[in-house]
Amino acid sequence: MASAKILAEKQKVIDEIKGCVDSSASIVLFDYRGMTDGETKELRRELKKSGSDYKVYKNTLMSRAFSDLNIDLSAGLTGPSALAFSQDQVAAIKTLSDFAKKHPALVLKVGIVDGQVADQAKLAEYATIPSRDGLLTMLAGGMIGLVKDLSICLDLYAKQKEEN
Repeated sequence: MASAKILAEKQKVIDEIKGCVDSSASIVLFDYRGMTDGETKELRRELKKSGSDYKVYKNTLMSRAFSDLNIDLSAGLTGPSALAFSQDQVAAIKTLSDFAKKHPALVLKVGIVDGQVADQAKLAEYATIPSRDGLLTMLAGGMIGLVKDLSICLDLYAKQKEEN
């Protein structure tokens, strides 16, 4: 039986994991085996740029934290796993997916986006969604197009009225 001090330290880590999950819009479990130290540092920098981060925890501690939160991610807790978390729903997923294209050692396992469990296929689908800024730019471009078309119509209508 583990000592009370060790159990308290483990509980502190479990509480930290639960805090990360509760305060994040999305979390992703990924396999980092085969990545070099330089690649992991590069990954951390890329995640920081997108407002995300990752930590490596023991699978047993993550399993306990997830079971306390009534989350079933047991399929992703096989082999070494790292936990990426983000305030944005797709930022961490997009960053990890883009990084995995350049570094095949990184493999996305499973994640949670807005409380819904997402398998590898769903994570790949989320990775194709443009970022929030990209979506806002698309929306603004569409709105500008409508205003431009309206102004052209009004100008043509005014010219037609002048001729009559």
